[in-house]
Order: sequence, then C-alpha cells, then structure tokens
Amino acid sequence: MDTQQIAQRFDQALADLGLQCLGVEWSPSGGQGTLRVYIDAEEREVDIDDCESASRELSALLDVEDPIPGHYTLEVSSPGIDRPLFSAAQFARFLGEEVKVVLTAPMDGRRRFKGRVESVEGEHIALEVEGRRIEFDYDAVENARLVPDWVALGYAPAPKQGGKKG
Repeated sequence: MDTQQIAQRFDQALADLGLQCLGVEWSPSGGQGTLRVYIDAEEREVDIDDCESASRELSALLDVEDPIPGHYTLEVSSPGIDRPLFSAAQFARFLGEEVKVVLTAPMDGRRRFKGRVESVEGEHIALEVEGRRIEFDYDAVENARLVPDWVALGYAPAPKQGGKKG
C-alpha cells in the first residue's frame, strides 16, 4: 500500500472542509489493521468536530475507492504536540525545533537521533545532534516527530538561571 498516494488523495478530499492531510500511518495487525490519518487546519487548532467531519468524508471515499484490502479501522487525529513529520517540507516548517528521527538504516552505527532541524534543502535534511551535524534525505526516514517544548507549553518550569552566589 502506498500511504503517500493515499495521503495525497485524502488531502484533495479534505480541502473542501478547510483541512489538510499531514500524513497517513498504516499499522497492520493480524486480520485487521489501523489506518491512522493526521489532519491539520490553516491558522487554527484542529478540534474534535474537524476530526469527525474528516472521518465521515474519508470513510465515504474509502467505501467508494476501496484502496485498502481487508478489514481495518480508520482513525482520524490532530497531529498533537508531538506532531509526526511526513515530508521534508514539514521538517522545513519547523526549522530550529527539536525532533526525534528514526532512520531506515543505521548512520554512524545508529538509527535513532534527537536534535534540532538546522536546514532543509529539497529532500535533504540537516540536524544538529549532540554538537555535530548529521545529514540525510527524507526517503531515509522511517518516522519522525517533533519533541514538545514543555517549558514553552507551560507544562514544566523554566530552568533556573545560574548565577554567582554571594
């Protein structure tokens, strides 16, 4: 199944609702899988009504076009604060932000990286990880998510400023 093609088709279907499809995840599980669709809205937060409307629209489309064989569950969700990143363009939207990335193959002996998005040129992404720069093309990404800034969100106290003791 080509989740990118499905995401593009969903994006077209959601446009009339003022929504966009950020990406699609497929999780097969025995005889029944889960098709998870992440939606977003321009200049506002996605709410439960958006998810319900998108779910109805996408369910109807899936019933007609039937791109997925077998039984599955459709889940429609907002991206949340640990938003998944489904394209290089989505990385570019979050320049300077911290991300967690899992690559499809090891680089420098590891597949998991946590760092700041330094630059994005086309499909080429550079992160600053532990004081050094790592670079890869988006097609090497298995999955990626933003790391929430708990302080900025107000869920954690700001770090104390160091000072001289007097």
